[in-house]
Amino acid sequence: MAIVHLHCFSCGQKLEFTDRVGFRAECEKCGEDVHCCKNCAFYDFNSYNECREPSAEVVREKDRSNYCDYFQPRTDKDPENKKRDDLLAAAELLFKKK
Repeated sequence: MAIVHLHCFSCGQKLEFTDRVGFRAECEKCGEDVHCCKNCAFYDFNSYNECREPSAEVVREKDRSNYCDYFQPRTDKDPENKKRDDLLAAAELLFKKK
C-alpha cells in the first residue's frame, strides 16, 4: 500500500491518500475537488491545452473533478504561486527604498 501526498491547488493544504486519489475526493480544508487538472503533475498553464501530456483529452474546467487517465498527483505546492512569489520578492528587492 502506497501513500500519495499532494497539496490542494486552492488552499495549499497537504493531503494524504492511500494508493490513489479518488475521482470524487475533496480537500478536507476548503472542499475543492482533488482529482483535477490543477492538482496534476502534467498541468502547465503555458502548454497547449494547459497539459504537458499530449494524449490527454481536452478538459475545460481545470479546477473541477474529471476522469483523466493520465492524472498524477503533483507533489510540490502550486508552481504558479511559487513563480509569482519569486517574482514579487525580486521586484521588492529591485525597488527597495534605502
